[in-house]
Amino acid sequence: MKILDKLIIKDFLKTYFFVVLMLIMIVLVLDFTEKNDAFIRNKVPAKDILRYLGNYGLYLNNLLTPITVFISVIFITSKMAGRTEIIAILSSGTSFVRMLFPFLFSASMIGIVSFLMNGWILPGATAGVTEFKSRWLEDDKFFTQQNIHIKVAPDVYAYISRYYTSGNTGYNFTLEEIREGKLIAKLSADRIVWDTALNTWSAKNWRMRVLHEEGEHYTVGESLDTLLSITPNDFDLPINHHETLKLPALSRQIKVLEERGADNVNFYKIEKYVRFMSPFAAVILTFIGVIVSSKKTRGGSGFQIALGFMLAFVYIILFLLSRTFAEAGTTYPILAVWIPNIVFAATGLVLYKTVPR
Repeated sequence: MKILDKLIIKDFLKTYFFVVLMLIMIVLVLDFTEKNDAFIRNKVPAKDILRYLGNYGLYLNNLLTPITVFISVIFITSKMAGRTEIIAILSSGTSFVRMLFPFLFSASMIGIVSFLMNGWILPGATAGVTEFKSRWLEDDKFFTQQNIHIKVAPDVYAYISRYYTSGNTGYNFTLEEIREGKLIAKLSADRIVWDTALNTWSAKNWRMRVLHEEGEHYTVGESLDTLLSITPNDFDLPINHHETLKLPALSRQIKVLEERGADNVNFYKIEKYVRFMSPFAAVILTFIGVIVSSKKTRGGSGFQIALGFMLAFVYIILFLLSRTFAEAGTTYPILAVWIPNIVFAATGLVLYKTVPR
């Protein structure tokens, strides 16, 4: 590796960490100012606040990576172009592709670190932020889930219309056994309650229908203990539970939910797709950033930096839209998640062929 490569890598990473630190500090100060009254009112310990700010800072680092990488590479490249360093490099016989090497190498390092953080470090930070908000900032400690579908056995499906975590109680419960598309038996109950003493679910005001060739057998009762492969822990989960799982745990959770036939398995799959997709954004945005800012302009680097902000925000908006589209139930969620990278990679190739350097 040449001395010039080392200088570019050093400047790139130094600028990246500086931009990351500045943006995170600004957001943390604004967040602390907004929540300071709640901290005082709830008498939140200083150590918990510091831990929350640290966890939130890690979350922001991952969120702001596309912006910080893009701004850093444009700042470095435009500064080099303004000093005619790029002209000198290309005039020496170095190809533009070769000049890209230290930039892409730095972006790859950032992408690898981002993948490791997404897979193993950030989930713990996200869980810490969620726990802090639930403990100190939210008035309602309990929440309700609606229209829950769960596969509890190979041919058995459960449905709960509403579930309240405050009393471990579900309403309008049904348990159906279906074989080869035919209903074999159906248990209905007004509500289902978790019995902490027996560690079982108790169905209240239940009705049982068992279908057979001669007809059906119908029974009713006030209370019936049921053995289901689910516990209240399966319901007492934060809305962003998929974001709080490390990568191995996320894969295991996806397998469990698929076996149960759960409706929310798509959120966990998309989270896994995003964790593998996000690191590539740093490389793609770096490629575009070098291309659009490698030409010297009369107005200085201000225009390139403004352009960098705009394109980075466009990427984030496109990412959020594609993720929302994937979570809405598209046929190919992995393709929807990768749309931002595909669009920007194609844009980079077009710019590489058309933009004069």
